[in-house]
Amino acid sequence: MTVSFEEYAALARQLSEQHRAGEQHAAAESARRRDLHAAVDYLQQRLTAQGQRLDQLGRAIGIDQPPPAASPGAGAGQGTGTSGAAATWPGPPPGPGSASTTGPGSAAGPGSASAAGVGPSTGPGTGDGEPAGAAGTPGRAGVGAYSELPAGEARLALPMAVSPAGGGVPAQRAAAADPAVELELARRMADEADRHGQQAELLAQRPVLLPTWSPLARAVAVYAGCGAAGGVLMLMLVLASGVGLVDGFTLGAWICAGLPAVAFFGGYLVLGRWGRPAMVAGTPPRYPPLGFLICFLLVPMAYCCYLLLVRGLR
Repeated sequence: MTVSFEEYAALARQLSEQHRAGEQHAAAESARRRDLHAAVDYLQQRLTAQGQRLDQLGRAIGIDQPPPAASPGAGAGQGTGTSGAAATWPGPPPGPGSASTTGPGSAAGPGSASAAGVGPSTGPGTGDGEPAGAAGTPGRAGVGAYSELPAGEARLALPMAVSPAGGGVPAQRAAAADPAVELELARRMADEADRHGQQAELLAQRPVLLPTWSPLARAVAVYAGCGAAGGVLMLMLVLASGVGLVDGFTLGAWICAGLPAVAFFGGYLVLGRWGRPAMVAGTPPRYPPLGFLICFLLVPMAYCCYLLLVRGLR
């Protein structure tokens, strides 16, 4: 068979085009792999930074790292031995005379036989007068995942997915995941994690006490509340002075200095304990001059109002 020059040139051009197409495909695949590796590295850096930030948030709010949870299958595997593995990956069905060490008869208790074909059997026979053993009971664990094959065919069986109803269907292979799609899903999840992390940081920058208030308004409210509590204590001292339990000098000292100082330090400590955000750079303002002024004015003013009220009722 002779090949003309034109046919030879056409074949050469076809091979050259195929070669160039293969090189272009290889270059495109290489660029795609480089892009995928770059995206994976970027996501890895983002996830590492997110993990470190979450650790900082956990330490800021006083949450320790949870201990690694023990595998639930570890304790079960120690107690059950190798029966779980045998039930998960069943072997081919044994013959009528072969020994079976994974059937229920091997761990039935005293007097039970260790071979499937030995001893009395409650399952159906094989048809030739011999017991069927473990293979004759399709519903038992470890032997019901392989179907009966006729003689003369190769004894190859596909793994079957056993449904809760008892019917076996061939297990479907999982579809190959597209790396680009998986990376896009991971990127979206990382964006969502960043959004939730920013929300957590905003919440962590708010104090427990009056979180929506400004620092100045919070300080005024706390010092005023402590001054009001001091006013209540002042009224109790006034009543005690009326019945002779407290003399006038002690009452005047507590009204002018003692109760205002107690109210001021109480408000200062409350702002330092519950007015401090979980995450804040530096010390939050507690406005000591303002608190001192409020407390040392509120308690004597409350006493003056009490005197005016008592005199007005008389």
